[in-house]
Amino acid sequence: MPRIAVIYYSSTGSVHALAEAYAGGAREAGADVRLRRAAELVPATVIERNSAWRDHLAATAHIPEATVEDLVWADGFALGTPTRFGQPAAQLKQLLDSTSAAWQAGHLADKPATGFTSAFERHGGHESTLLALYHTFCHWGSIVVPTGYVDYDAAHAAGGNPYGVSSIGGDGPPDEHVLAWARHQGRRLAALADTLVGARADRAA
Repeated sequence: MPRIAVIYYSSTGSVHALAEAYAGGAREAGADVRLRRAAELVPATVIERNSAWRDHLAATAHIPEATVEDLVWADGFALGTPTRFGQPAAQLKQLLDSTSAAWQAGHLADKPATGFTSAFERHGGHESTLLALYHTFCHWGSIVVPTGYVDYDAAHAAGGNPYGVSSIGGDGPPDEHVLAWARHQGRRLAALADTLVGARADRAA
């Protein structure tokens, strides 16, 4: 049973919906999944002025906050973030910036890793955010798993982003096509992690 960590930050719910879909797909593939959210950094006084942000934070308070140990535990991981000026959100970036010891110890290397995102506009930074996230995976020595067009019709229906699953916030919550593509990528990530775990076990034997 591969171990998959789905770690995300979401302010009003779009990235959270994608994270749930990834986790569901990985579980369908037989994975042991940890769904974790990045800790909030924005002052409560700011959040209180945005009802959607406030309500989503309350609705997901039961989801444990992510730690570096979740990444060490996992055989593969999916990281999600809204785009912030074409970059990952600071909340997720703070977690990534705290992984130096795990990285130096080799605990993040040779693990399949993928990303997902949401931006309000159709061209609001989806691809640049994912590519920026993948810079970290490259430094870790992880194995980047883009969505590609492994199922062209499904990829096209979900927006056609070959770098990772993304949704357009201005169109509303992620639709059925985007969520289906996220579940597919969750299953794919789990299958790849399982293959790599099995290969390492065979070599050890």
